[in-house]
Amino acid sequence: QVQVIESGGGLVQAGGSLRLSCAASGRTFSSYGMGWFRQVPTKEREFVAGITWNGASTSYADAVKGRFTISRDNAKNTVYLQMNSLKPEDTAVYYCATANNAFVFYIATTTEQYRYWGQGTQVTVSS
Repeated sequence: QVQVIESGGGLVQAGGSLRLSCAASGRTFSSYGMGWFRQVPTKEREFVAGITWNGASTSYADAVKGRFTISRDNAKNTVYLQMNSLKPEDTAVYYCATANNAFVFYIATTTEQYRYWGQGTQVTVSS
């Protein structure tokens, strides 16, 4: 059984930082790309950042480029999202997910390309 568990969300003032963590088990973590998405009520879940299975490549949504950094530690089966210079518009539930296919060198950016999802962690940025 595959489990994906996010942590690290919370309330922060604009300009502050948070680090989200995502621990995955039940699957060969190091074989799959990972992604972070976010969602606010009444809107579709949107891609935030992704990383390949070996950590060699990353990709970011334009809205977070230069402020967020995705990384992974395959020894710990964990992927991270470091979020700096947070803005009120970053407020959302953040989800972590594992990609459908192993050992691919592109970064999936749509929800359909990810198979296992966590329950989400709330990030609230106050102005």
